Amino acid sequence: MEIHKTLGMGLKEINYKDAMEMEFLEHNIPFEREKRFSVKYKGKTLRNPYAADFFIYDSIILEIKSTVALIPAHFSQALSYLAVSDQKLAMVINFGEKSLVWKRIVK
Repeated sequence: MEIHKTLGMGLKEINYKDAMEMEFLEHNIPFEREKRFSVKYKGKTLRNPYAADFFIYDSIILEIKSTVALIPAHFSQALSYLAVSDQKLAMVINFGEKSLVWKRIVK
């Protein structure tokens, strides 16, 4: 909420990610940025991993958006992260709307 209140809407996704990282550091929230998860296909690991925007508390995938509105593809992306990471909880946060919009995704 603090980020949206301070920066408002309409910036690039990367700006919100940078601000989110600053907030995590300031509040001692454990996180990994651009956390890579291996993708398996027929028992083998594919060459290119899947990278989630943030992985916080070693259990929550956080996907940051800056778009006019969240669409089903954004939630599908979060579900894909949950599938490859074997985690149970993801959040999609959209800074591109007048009010902060977020959705919790549970596997």
